[in-house]
Amino acid sequence: MQKLSQPKTRIFYRLITSLVLLAFLVIPEFAAAQSGTIKGRVYNRINNEPVPFANVVIDGTNTGVVSDFDGNYRLDGLAPGIYTLLVSFVGFEQATINEIQVSPSKPIILDIALMESANKLEEVVIEASPFEILPESPVSVREISATEILRNPGSNRDISNVVRSLPGVASSVSFRNDIIVRGGAPNENRFYLDGIEVPNINHFATQGSSGGPVGMINVNFIRDVNFYAGAFPVNRGNALSSVMEFQQISGNDERLSGSFMVGSSDIGLTLEGPMGDNSTFIFSARRSYLQFLFQALKLPFLPTYNDFQYKQDFRINDKNKITVLGLGAIDDFALNTGVNDGVTDPEVLERNTYILNNLPVNTQWNYAVGAKWTHFSKNSYQETVVSRNHLQNRAVKYQDNIIVPENLILDYASEEIETKFRFEHHVEQNGWNVVAGVGYEHALYKNSTFQKRPVDGTVITFDYTSVLRFNKYALFASASRTFFNKRLSLSAGIRTDFNDYSETMANPLDQISPRLSASYLITQKFAFNFNVGRFSQLPPYTVLGFRNGNEDLVNRDNGVKYIHNNHVVAGFEYKPNLYAKISIEGFYKVYEDYPFLLADSVSLANLGGDFGVIGNEPATSISEGRSYGIEVLAQQRLSDKFYGIFSYTWVKSEFTDKNGVFVPSSWDNGHILNMTVGRKFANNWEVGMKFRLQGGAPYTPFDVETSSLKEVWDVTGQGLPDYNRLNTERLPLTHGLDIRVDKTWYLGRNTLNVYFDVQNVYNFQFEDRPFLNVIYDADGVPITNPEKPDSYLTREVQNISGTVLPSVGILWMF
Repeated sequence: MQKLSQPKTRIFYRLITSLVLLAFLVIPEFAAAQSGTIKGRVYNRINNEPVPFANVVIDGTNTGVVSDFDGNYRLDGLAPGIYTLLVSFVGFEQATINEIQVSPSKPIILDIALMESANKLEEVVIEASPFEILPESPVSVREISATEILRNPGSNRDISNVVRSLPGVASSVSFRNDIIVRGGAPNENRFYLDGIEVPNINHFATQGSSGGPVGMINVNFIRDVNFYAGAFPVNRGNALSSVMEFQQISGNDERLSGSFMVGSSDIGLTLEGPMGDNSTFIFSARRSYLQFLFQALKLPFLPTYNDFQYKQDFRINDKNKITVLGLGAIDDFALNTGVNDGVTDPEVLERNTYILNNLPVNTQWNYAVGAKWTHFSKNSYQETVVSRNHLQNRAVKYQDNIIVPENLILDYASEEIETKFRFEHHVEQNGWNVVAGVGYEHALYKNSTFQKRPVDGTVITFDYTSVLRFNKYALFASASRTFFNKRLSLSAGIRTDFNDYSETMANPLDQISPRLSASYLITQKFAFNFNVGRFSQLPPYTVLGFRNGNEDLVNRDNGVKYIHNNHVVAGFEYKPNLYAKISIEGFYKVYEDYPFLLADSVSLANLGGDFGVIGNEPATSISEGRSYGIEVLAQQRLSDKFYGIFSYTWVKSEFTDKNGVFVPSSWDNGHILNMTVGRKFANNWEVGMKFRLQGGAPYTPFDVETSSLKEVWDVTGQGLPDYNRLNTERLPLTHGLDIRVDKTWYLGRNTLNVYFDVQNVYNFQFEDRPFLNVIYDADGVPITNPEKPDSYLTREVQNISGTVLPSVGILWMF
């Protein structure tokens, strides 16, 4: 996808920026008489019983309360701002909840789960760290709070952009939200909302992968995010590179409240409130207006996205609670075929024509709905999760965009439907923490494909319909315990996934995935952490459901298997105080049985960073890979006025080519450096800055001879990679600086936040992969190569992007 037309974009954003800056100046300052509330319940994590008389203290102050007999607490009269809460009671581990954003718009509802201590009579000392070490995942876990997402410069409140600031995470240069973790492909990530899996969190998702240009999740729902770059818990399967756990807030239980958001590209409304005595809800809807902007700017594509999110909590009684949620999107990607009317600039004409000739008309919708029932017993609790997700993807392309039957190049319609069940049993007793469970999924994949595509220099028509149904199963268990007065923590787990798609994947012993974690406290502030594990992931449905004509499943006959990844991580972690953390980790990943696409002669591990569909062709599980590197992280959470995070990663990622030789993968960025700093000032002003530097990714040069064939070009409209020279070229280093300014006003029960965000402040011009284009005559007709009458004349065009990109937003909370 190309960037916006720079001159017109600047005019538009200057207009919007002027209006927002005017708002900064004319809105009066109000007396800071407003106050907010933090309230909730302190309870035993394992059985949900209340913890009465627990100390609930705001760090750095003398403000605190003691929970009542039912575990309830309430802190009133708090000045708007960000707080850290410390909670403790005899016989329980101390808890720290950091970066709680308090405003007068609504009370912050924060139920706090305490874990029983092995020493029931230990003295109460309020001293804890917000950087908790999880016994099962002591390495490669980063916590991101909602306030960090909101204030992150250049992210536009998008969690996928915020994750890029973490160590080990790279991104594609193009206009996308791909998350590339430790040299793995974008399809190796999994996402959970309150323990319920959602397959995708981005609009315009690439089928067979997980990226897209815009995030779907509304940050107003989020309390915090746990990002696992390794050491995945046993109850989170089908991931090779990362797992993201979104913990959502509960709705306002006192009154109806909400927020209204206007950004540079979309508008959204969030509502929340009580529904009866024991239930709360939160709902949001958002719609973009990019299509109007893009049309006014005379751009060749017109994207429109809509998303909806819902959560409802039911407190049945003290031993049972139910959470119901939903997430959905409707996306439409149309072509602006009249974009060249009246255009005389030859560069603009070439760019527009190129985009129009290779982009299909795409429509997509998806949803995920689910429910989680938690039942508490004396020394255990059980979670039962049921969910369903559905993706429908449609793409149509006509040659020269002339809609007549003989010009049809692509007519693709596909659906992915999953119905899921998971049961988990959690036990904490005698110092042991045990988790065991089972999982079941029914998968339905439908694909109707008509596509003309080149194979070995000849255009072949694929015309088939595929319907695939099969069942997936999972078994998992883990046990954790501390030793030597909590100095040593050990955890061991095992998982297996299997299905009835084929005999190759039906044996649970073939997917046995053991893992072992250890953490040793050298001092109270300095620890050594370690994890080794084997992880499995099912290939995408586009691979599993491919048929040649209406024959049997081609890739089942080819023996496609689960993808496996053996992962070792070790590192040190130092916590100098309650708000700071320094860590260094090394990792080594070995991939086995990755699908190798036979028509293109390339590993699926090299694909997924572009729009469209990947994996819809013959494949076999012969590709191997490896990635390894080192990560450094230094983080200072907001304690008074300052916050910051610095991360550096050196990574090497390689996969085998068609000859079985290891070559750099498409995600082999080498050096990745990120720095985010910010400061809060008086009168509710805040300024943040983010700098990012990333080594250039490899790319595959074009097969010019094949691409220029008239028969081939007429159905592709773009250059074909020459996979005989897989990733032999490399893009240059990229970097950029983003700055954000926030101003907040508290107006009675209302809160108004206005922000001004500038991406690429110093206007860095980054070079993306060049594109191949045919040469046109004065009438816009491709010129025939005089030496090869069956081919067009072509030329390679530099793809330089980058502009100063201001964005603005207004958030009204009521």
